[in-house]
Amino acid sequence: MSEKQQAWIPEIIGDWWQIAGNPDLGIYQTDSQQPLDFGIWQAVDGTWQLWSCVRRTACGGRNRLFYRWEGDKLTSKNWRPMGIAMMADPNFGETEGGLQAPHVVREGDTYYMFYGDWVNICLAKSWDGKTFARHLNADRLSALFSEKPGTSSRDPMVMAYQDRYYIYYTGVPEGKGAIYGRMSTDLISWGDSVVVNSGGSGGDGPATAECAFVYYLSQDNAFYFFRAHPVKGSEEYRTSIYRSENPLDFGVDSDKYLVGSLPFEVVRVIKYGADYYITALNPDYDGIRLARMKWVLRDVEEST
Repeated sequence: MSEKQQAWIPEIIGDWWQIAGNPDLGIYQTDSQQPLDFGIWQAVDGTWQLWSCVRRTACGGRNRLFYRWEGDKLTSKNWRPMGIAMMADPNFGETEGGLQAPHVVREGDTYYMFYGDWVNICLAKSWDGKTFARHLNADRLSALFSEKPGTSSRDPMVMAYQDRYYIYYTGVPEGKGAIYGRMSTDLISWGDSVVVNSGGSGGDGPATAECAFVYYLSQDNAFYFFRAHPVKGSEEYRTSIYRSENPLDFGVDSDKYLVGSLPFEVVRVIKYGADYYITALNPDYDGIRLARMKWVLRDVEEST
């Protein structure tokens, strides 16, 4: 049984343009390397920063590291390659070569970078938005928290709403992917976790709940949640879109809040001035692209 409803869905305006390609990693270069999950933000000096996890490199361990690019404008094409930005450091409890999915938010004069280290969600800080130093806990480790061992906590994303921060990230308990959420008032101490989305038509495998992104759309007074997952019977990925008035409930083992999808991966919605932009990986994983977008109200089917 279903009932008609409407939801706002991103629609691309014009063409995509590439902002980053497959970088030169020097001694860590391989023919199979691929830039993956990334974060985009504006530094203190007004330039735009892009950090990406690059996988299948020759850095050892899990073979992942962070590379960065810089653009003078958000609309610039082919941002300047700036070199390797960060590598995992086992001295701080990180898995060798295990860095995953950087995400940055700015609060006051401080930039907070959340990232995965193959096991934990970790934190680094910056005052210029370019150079980051790890924030260490009482044990001199970079970890903020993780789910139980073996769940591979990764792909963090933080949203501010009213007087709270919400963090979303992937966990894979018993081989089944899920998106978890926690709340904080200071971006450092986080409450207990809850599963905010899992299963449904996106599947319940180890890679079916990734690249979470949540955007509060004020004109709808609702939260829009983006989740990447493979297309069943295919090697392609797409991004499902969910709408909910509760930032910690987008449907557990359910499509209750599913309102649409996009045929690309690693969606990030950026509002700059009055304009909206959207990001994605290139289809063949050789770079990162950006496009203008608008929100379009469409009729959708919501399962009940």
